[in-house]
Amino acid sequence: MTSYIAHIEGMACPMCEAHVQEAIRKALPGAKKVAASHKNATATFETEEPVDQAALSAAVNATGYTFVSLDTAQPKKHFWQK
Repeated sequence: MTSYIAHIEGMACPMCEAHVQEAIRKALPGAKKVAASHKNATATFETEEPVDQAALSAAVNATGYTFVSLDTAQPKKHFWQK
């Protein structure tokens, strides 16, 4: 499972977050743990499938927000891991 961070501009409230989350789920049916933050201008999700960045961008932009970029998130390490 790979974690991703999508940078998205234009979200201003929790309803904006919900619209972005729905767009991500539609564009990437295999996405899990989808969460958006208007304060951080990001959306995070996990998936085992390859991400079609063009489809993701089109889905987000169609909702009225601006898809900026997509990064792979670093996995969180526990204190016992090096």
